[in-house]
Amino acid sequence: MLSYRHGFHAGNHADVLKHFVLIELLEYLGQKETAYTYVDTHSGAGLYSLDTGYAMKNAEFETGIAPLWERDDIPAALQPYLDLVKALNPSGKMRYYPGSPYCADQVMRAQDRLRLFELHPSEIKILSENFRKLEAHKAEQGERSTVRGKRIMINAGDGFDGLKALLPPPSRRGLVLIDPPYEVKDDYRRVKVCLEDALERFPTGMYAVWYPVLGRLESQQLPDRLKRLPAKDWLHVTLSISGPTPDGFGLHSSGMFILNPPWTLEARLREVMPYLVRVLGKDAGAKFVLEAGVPEPLKGRSQREGTDLRSGVRREGVGQPQRTNAQPPAGSTASPSPRGERSSRVAREAGGRPAGSGAAATGVKRSGTAPDRSSARPGRAPSTVKKRSF
Repeated sequence: MLSYRHGFHAGNHADVLKHFVLIELLEYLGQKETAYTYVDTHSGAGLYSLDTGYAMKNAEFETGIAPLWERDDIPAALQPYLDLVKALNPSGKMRYYPGSPYCADQVMRAQDRLRLFELHPSEIKILSENFRKLEAHKAEQGERSTVRGKRIMINAGDGFDGLKALLPPPSRRGLVLIDPPYEVKDDYRRVKVCLEDALERFPTGMYAVWYPVLGRLESQQLPDRLKRLPAKDWLHVTLSISGPTPDGFGLHSSGMFILNPPWTLEARLREVMPYLVRVLGKDAGAKFVLEAGVPEPLKGRSQREGTDLRSGVRREGVGQPQRTNAQPPAGSTASPSPRGERSSRVAREAGGRPAGSGAAATGVKRSGTAPDRSSARPGRAPSTVKKRSF
């Protein structure tokens, strides 16, 4: 099926989550001088108009970028994302919204490489034209690449299949964004198959998957299936701006699942997600959930459990006050920490809780098994899970 056009959804709450996380991952990779490669398996048009065409039909940007546009209390971690979008609109009026390829191009350096895939025949033409204009503008400004090789390559084809030829990248540093339309159920299966192959070719790569949180079984099962992939560790965050509607229509929640995430991302999400719930939330069903952990035990590897770090639930009505940077409750282990400290924290929680950290004292809901539906299968050890609601 080639009916999906992202222009209808540009700038919505799901784009805010996806592009905030994407910019965080790219900026982390840019901290080292060595070049890296960014691969976008489903690039779309790369740039979207918000005041004409598709975007005006449902005005979904009113659920995402629009409520943030004039705010003067943006968290520091979210500011680079908003600055990038506003730089695309120098007049100050919200007219254009960047897709993932444009966000990546603006964050990445001259020595880094973009590899973009798009299958839709109309979208690939617009994507190519947008980048042609962008490169022409850079040339007019006197910007010339000093690095050999083509910085941006646009491929008209299936990103699931095309990714194989690009891994591992020459520098052995890279990020892959996978965000298919999910119009057909097979996309969910292909995401997992694609990542299994990618991790064999490039096990140290960083992989980010966007997906819609829907009532359909495939959407509900996807995170649990990704948690079992043989990456070093994973991070999972979802944002819901409202509870589900009675008719089941509309996108109210989406998620980002990152394999081999940077250790800095966890703390940045804890800073931003409560704010997004407060500003974008529509009703008492607005919430975010943040999890981090490692894959289930594989043969020859020791077991470690996945731990739910924080879930935030907006319980007030629209317009009522809500904490935007809630502190962890006393006795909790949700403070920012390096990767090594997080590992030791999981080990401590697995071994026993310190005094005063029980559910009555901290508001932590505890269950005996992890939410992974496969934990009851023979040969798979169950893991504990902790949830906090605000």
